[in-house]
Amino acid sequence: MQRLGLRPGSRVLDLGCGDGRHLRPTRLMRGVAAVGVDLGEKEVANTALSLRAMDEGHSIAGYAAKDAGPWMVLRGNGYGLPFRDASFDCVIASEVLEHLHQDDAALDEIKRVLKPGGLLAVSVPRYLPEAVCWALSDEYANSAGGHVRIYRASELRDKLERHGYRIDHTHYAHGLHSPYWWLKCAVGVDDAEQPLVKLYHRLLVWDMFHRPLLTRSLEWVLDPLIGKSVVFYATNGDARAERRAAVAPAVHRESAEGSEVANAVC
Repeated sequence: MQRLGLRPGSRVLDLGCGDGRHLRPTRLMRGVAAVGVDLGEKEVANTALSLRAMDEGHSIAGYAAKDAGPWMVLRGNGYGLPFRDASFDCVIASEVLEHLHQDDAALDEIKRVLKPGGLLAVSVPRYLPEAVCWALSDEYANSAGGHVRIYRASELRDKLERHGYRIDHTHYAHGLHSPYWWLKCAVGVDDAEQPLVKLYHRLLVWDMFHRPLLTRSLEWVLDPLIGKSVVFYATNGDARAERRAAVAPAVHRESAEGSEVANAVC
């Protein structure tokens, strides 16, 4: 989150927010307004529930809201976002593009709602770990709503640059997750009750909540080798966007009662 450069008054969009994993940390940031968008009705409802609980003083996944700005969560897709041009200082698209048949159209739409000079944080499955999953399991490779392509890091870099972004930083992440997915693909993607899969899942949950030195050190070693994801941080440097956003209009449907808007959506 430190790389996102969020500060009081910043607006962040998490596209494909899932259960809100990336939105919850923003609730620790004073004055940061957050918006989550996802296709799934269940995902949107669960995200809103967790953010609402944080507003009420509960700690969720180790996070508790503190002086954060308004938030809202709504259903939608990456091809037609219901926001005005240049609405956000930062857009997060984590593990989203690999699901989209029209990834270039989604990147165009992200660029439209991102302010000039704004930051795009995007991650996709890394080529080698993902290729192993596809080789181990036809079910994984052909699941409905699953991954439609495997990106090479150089391919995604070139794509982002063609869309007018300047790449600021890239790294690999989630080295502990690759063996977990290889195991799931080997025994059956939907077999969550398989003993080794259950045990490994417990390890990942424990690591997420406690962040012990042992697993942090292990992941530091594994990330460059078998990190499940490749992450890019890129600045919107398009001159046309700068002219278009001279007035920097507000988020469509924005309200001082941002949390109430989210409550109504869900």
